[in-house]
This record gives sequence, C-alpha cells and structure tokens, in this order.
Amino acid sequence: MTAAYEPIREGDLSREGVNIHYRVFGTGEVTLLFAPPWIVAHSAVYRAQIAGLAHRFRIITLDGRGNGLSGRPKHPSAYRHQEYVDDSLAVADACDAEQFFVAGASMAAHRAALLAAQHPERVQGLVAISPGLPVGPQPKWKSPENFVAQRRSYERFERFNLHHWKQDYEGFARYFVGLAHPEPHTSRMEELGIEWALETDAETLILSSIGAEQGNEGVDAAYRSIRCPVLVMHGDQDEITPIEAGRYLADASGGEFVRFEGAGHCTFARHPVRVNRLIEQFVDRVLAKQSGVTQPNPTRRPRPTTTNRRKRALYLSSPIGLGHAMRDLAIARELRALEPTLQIDWLAQDPVTRVLEAAGERVHPASARLASESAHLVDQADEHSLQVFQALRTMDTLLLRNFTAFQRALEEGDYDLVLCDEAWDVDHFWHEHPELKRGAYVWMTDFVGSLPMPSGGPEEAALVEDLNTEMITRVERRDLRDRAIFVGNPEDIIEARFGGSLPSIREWTEAHFDFSGYITGFDPASLGGRNEQRAGLGYREDECICVVSVGGSGVGAALLRLVIDAFPTAKQKIPNLRMIVVAGPRLDPSTLRAHDGVDVHAFVPQLYKHLAACDLAIVQGGLTSTMELVACRRPFLYFPLEDHFEQTVHVDHRLRRHRAGRRMDYGLTTPEALADAMVQTLESPINYLSVESDGAHRAAAMIAELL
Repeated sequence: MTAAYEPIREGDLSREGVNIHYRVFGTGEVTLLFAPPWIVAHSAVYRAQIAGLAHRFRIITLDGRGNGLSGRPKHPSAYRHQEYVDDSLAVADACDAEQFFVAGASMAAHRAALLAAQHPERVQGLVAISPGLPVGPQPKWKSPENFVAQRRSYERFERFNLHHWKQDYEGFARYFVGLAHPEPHTSRMEELGIEWALETDAETLILSSIGAEQGNEGVDAAYRSIRCPVLVMHGDQDEITPIEAGRYLADASGGEFVRFEGAGHCTFARHPVRVNRLIEQFVDRVLAKQSGVTQPNPTRRPRPTTTNRRKRALYLSSPIGLGHAMRDLAIARELRALEPTLQIDWLAQDPVTRVLEAAGERVHPASARLASESAHLVDQADEHSLQVFQALRTMDTLLLRNFTAFQRALEEGDYDLVLCDEAWDVDHFWHEHPELKRGAYVWMTDFVGSLPMPSGGPEEAALVEDLNTEMITRVERRDLRDRAIFVGNPEDIIEARFGGSLPSIREWTEAHFDFSGYITGFDPASLGGRNEQRAGLGYREDECICVVSVGGSGVGAALLRLVIDAFPTAKQKIPNLRMIVVAGPRLDPSTLRAHDGVDVHAFVPQLYKHLAACDLAIVQGGLTSTMELVACRRPFLYFPLEDHFEQTVHVDHRLRRHRAGRRMDYGLTTPEALADAMVQTLESPINYLSVESDGAHRAAAMIAELL
C-alpha cells in the first residue's frame, strides 16, 4: 500500500552481533528519534507520527531487536532495556544526529527516558506516551507469579503468561491488541497491531520479557536525573499501563503531564492529530526557550476590523477523478458572481491542479505537500477491480498527512470559509477535534454511506457498519458542517440502510443535507449545435465518433485495452467508426496498442466537449462522465469497477433513475460482445430524464449565505 512518506534513507547496523534496521523520514533541521517499543510491534507503530510530523522534522525510527527487520537474539540478556537504549544511540550516530528529541510509546517511553538520562548532551527533549515502566505503579497483569503460573485455561490478564504464549501466541496477540484499543472504531489499528505482533513469536516474546526484568537497578534515580524538558501523555482508560505510571514519570522528571480522557493505551494511533500537535508545540517551546526567542501566539491572529476587508475562502477539491474540479470551478464562478471580491485559494492535488491552473485559479502552495490519494487507489486496483472501501480504509496515513498540511495552511492564513468537496480527512478530523475548526465550513458530496460488497463477506459488512456508525455518531453528536450540500436530489439516494439497525440512507441524508441538484460544471445549451461542436473539435460529419475515457485516477488501463481490442470487430459493423481513447493524466498512452482509426490521447482538459459531440461513449462507472453524457443526451456504455461500491450501487442507482446508459460487466464482456453492444446502443432511442443546469448556482447561493 502507499505510505504517507517513504524513507529517504534506510539501513542496517550490527551491534553486539545483532542486526538493527532503521529508517529516516523527512529532511527537517530538528531530529526526532523514536525509541523501539515492546517486541509485539516494530517501528511502523509510529506511522501516524511519521505522517503528521515528517513535513517539519527529520524522523528516525528503528525496529527493536526481536521484531521487524532487526535480529532476534537467543539470550534473555540481549533484550535488556539498556540494549535498546544503546541500539537507539548507535542509530543516532549512524544518522549523524548529534542532538535530537527522543520519543517513545509504552515500553519505548522507558527506553527513551533512559536515553535522555544517560546522554543529556545529546537529548534536547523527551516525549513519553503511555509509559510502561519497570518501577512505580504497575499494571494489574504484571507479576512474576502470573507470568509463570500454569493453568488449565487463561482468561483476561492471565494471558500475560509464558505457557499461554507457547500454546496460543496468536490468541494472545489478538487479546493484547484489543486490550490496547478500548475506544470504538479502531478496527484498522487493531488489524495492523495483530499483523505486527505476528512478525515475532512466542519464544522471542518470552526471552524479551525475561530480559526486560534484568538490569533495572537505579531506574528511579535515572528518571530524576533527566535534565531536558519532558512531556508525558497518557489515556485514562489504559489497561496496559496505568495512568498513574505516566504521572509518576512526569513527577520524577519534572515534566508536563497531559491526560487523554476516554483514551486507551495507543493514544498516538487513535488520537494522532492531538498527539502530533502536542509534540510539535512541545518541540517549538523547547527550541524557543533554548534560543531565547519569544514564541508566537499559536491562536488565530485577529482580523482587521475594517468592514471592507476582502473575504477569503480555502477550497478543497477531491483528487479522486476530475469531475470534482469541473463542478467546483462552476460553483466558484457562481460564488464570485454573488461575492465579486471573494478570493478563493485552492488546496488540491495533481491532476486537479492542472485543471485549476489552466482556468487561471490560485493554487495554494501547500498543495505541493499533499500525498497522492489517486496513486494509492491505483496501487490498490487489480485489473478492472477496486475494493474502494478497503482502499479508503488503508489511506489513513495519507489522509492524516493531507489534513496536517490543510490545517497548517488554514492556521497560517485568514480564511472566512472552508469549502470541502469530499475532503474526507477534514470532515473526519474536525469532528474528532472540533476546536481546530476555523471559519464557516461547507461539506459537499454526491454520495452518502459506504456499502459492503458481496466479495467482502460478513467481515466487510461489519467494518462498513462500524464506519457508518462512526460517521453518523460524529455528525449527530456535534455537526460542525455549517452547510452540507448533496450534489443531486433526494431521489438520487439509494433506499438502503447504513447497516444493521442504522437509519435509512435516504432519510438520514434528507435530514442532514441540502440539495443542489446535479452540477455538471457546464451548461450543455451553451455548447451550440452538435455539428458546430464536432467541427470545432476536428470531427467530420460522416464519422461515427466513439469517445472512450476512464477518468483521471489512473485505474482503467484494462478497460481501455478491452475496448481497443474490440475496435476491429466494431469497425466491421460500423464502417465509419473512429475511436478517441483518452488515457487520462496517469496512464502512458504509449502503453496502449492502437489500430488505424484509434486515436490515443493523454490528458484532455475539456473532455466534456468531446463527450457532448460524440455519437457514442464508453466509460467507467464514475458519476461525472456518466452524468455529463446524460446531460448531453448521448448514448453510452458504462463499466462499473468491480467491488467499487460507489460505482456499482450509488452511481448505478442514479443512472437507472435517469433511464440512461447501458451497464456492462467487464468480466463477462469479450471484444465481440462489446462490438455488438456498441451497435445496439447506437440504435437505441434516448429517453433520459433531464439534468438541471442551475445546480452550481443553487449551491453557490447556499454557500454565499455564510459570507
């Protein structure tokens, strides 16, 4: 899967005969070293911190001995805490980190504290998250008797037992990870936790547990000798390490203590935005104090009191397909008609930025810091299949990185309004952290509700229900959306439930959204007659133009090849056929074998003009291209991506309501069958429902009320 940040350096070193693997992320002047955790996980446990902090800091992580890509020594003494401390220092030396901040979660917090105590000349500050300490307040499960006692069965804390580990290590791993995540909606974190835990084994875990009890003399004195600033964070529902342990370390080291209400052991994973902001603010305070510079007030700067101040909006346009850019530009035009002095800055990714720049729009510089969501979808796709629900779930660190870039841009600017066209990261994290909201907030989408696909079975159905429950709960607890706009009409919403006993999707959406009608991004009536359109695009009147497009996400090469393979057969049935294949900005046209009569193009900025002028179109099941064809009343075939719940259900429902298009099944379609379908579709009458042309104006009018 696509990571939020790829390491800029990766390497191995050998210490005392044990291989230690490390990675470096980011190029910041300040270094943040993460100490290795207990061996039920490795350095990937800090993935959310990398995603949220690598834009500012150089981050160094290492797989602790016993897990990941590091060695697995066979002696308990090799797993003493001091060995992990010395490993961390050796990695810092290998990375030329003369001074650094050190951080750690759980058992790693203790190792980070020892590093700070033993090397005060190197460590600038210490961040300890849910510290697991060998002294002070201990967890209920931790005792020598519990660790070695043999039982007929092992329940709850009794599972922290070497005999149980030998009998059922995977069972223990699942129990431990569940115990570490008591908060709701943690399925993704639990999946990863189990995956990491299974990268070691019971024998290694036993050795490390024995070793962890050795050489702990003088630990309390070490905590009290720490001279650098210290920040401790701890959840008050932590059953792995008690919150009293966090207070103990803060008191002993003279550090700050932050309590996370309702949080479990893995605050850094479940509440990454708050944890990352606390880390960033801590580092800034320490550096400011060291340099003697007064730290700027982190709150939003006051606005000028003048009444003629120019209003400003930050507009986020989804990178998943280019249709969002078209409708967002249409809304922006209508907004400026209503608010002529409104300044709009766009936060967007390629290829959306190409469309915006071609339109003369202001693209915010922070756009360059965004991770590519489209690239992640391409990475997750398989031929003509995309399990989009799973792809969105595994996009978590990309969304965290992008939200971090957004929030920073917002706080550095002075915006009256934030417009989000399916910016899922903003909607999720603002509802999680409402104190971060700045200005009025508009949320726009053309579908509501994730749906399970049959191929995912009961497990996916449960995950989908959990995700929908989280979304509904957040919105109903405290809806931060000053205006929620559904791009369409109530009838465009499927009549299904969010899952189980959850409400009806249509009824819930009607209660929580306003409806703009569909937004095409252009008015078909303004394009002129078709003969005039075709002439302007270089198409002859005697040609049968078939436009083939798969959108801007880069998922669709297989469909393009199928259509190109069908061209010779279709040409026999349609002698004047000419095929225009649009590969999109992410597919290399040279990889598509063409025939005479097939023109292959890359990115086409105004594709809608070609769709409006064609005789026939073949597209994926995305909403934008299909609804543009409906609005222009052109015949088309559409191939929804398999396992893509939005295309196979939400979009299909809307097209059926409009009596538009012919749905095709990629897996069942041969070149010969496709050629026959092309002929039949060309001969079929068009009886589509009309598509409104004032959707952008209606949406803009709703938004302008907030200004």
